[in-house]
Amino acid sequence: MGDDQRRFTEMYRRTHSVVFAYACRRAGYDDAREATDEAYLIAWRKFDAVPVDSVPWLIVTVRNILSDLYRRDRRQDVLVDRLVDARTALESNGVEGADVAALERVVVLEAVASLSDSDREVLLLTVWDGLTHRQASKVVGCSPATFAVRHHRARRRLEAALADSSAAAGHSNTPDAERNRL
Repeated sequence: MGDDQRRFTEMYRRTHSVVFAYACRRAGYDDAREATDEAYLIAWRKFDAVPVDSVPWLIVTVRNILSDLYRRDRRQDVLVDRLVDARTALESNGVEGADVAALERVVVLEAVASLSDSDREVLLLTVWDGLTHRQASKVVGCSPATFAVRHHRARRRLEAALADSSAAAGHSNTPDAERNRL
């Protein structure tokens, strides 16, 4: 074990309980765990810049991570609310002709919004950004084979979300044109 690894391990042992407790007071267990883990990952990457008294630095890092997480969640909640409002408006106006395509798009966007961040990123990189699996694998930091598996699983989860959405709306099948684009 190198000197940096030993110092980092010692810092982790000395500070983790305090930093994690701070995160737990401000977020649910899963978000606190994620933010704390991310803070230590950042600390490892920037270890030379972490002060000797690292607790304040780590707590600021956790606070920033949680703030980013809450902003992202709020943006997602706003998107879902807008999609639901649009769907409700389309359905209440008696969907006809071109409105069917708009309703299908709303259903797909709702399903995409319901996916985890990692599933959404995998699909958006390939479908909306047009990246190949090889290119997208570099973005997410994995091998092309691993990315292909993640993509396959994300597509299956999206299909399940679309099926659930269609079943809830009383439709017999999912929006075929949108599903086939994936």
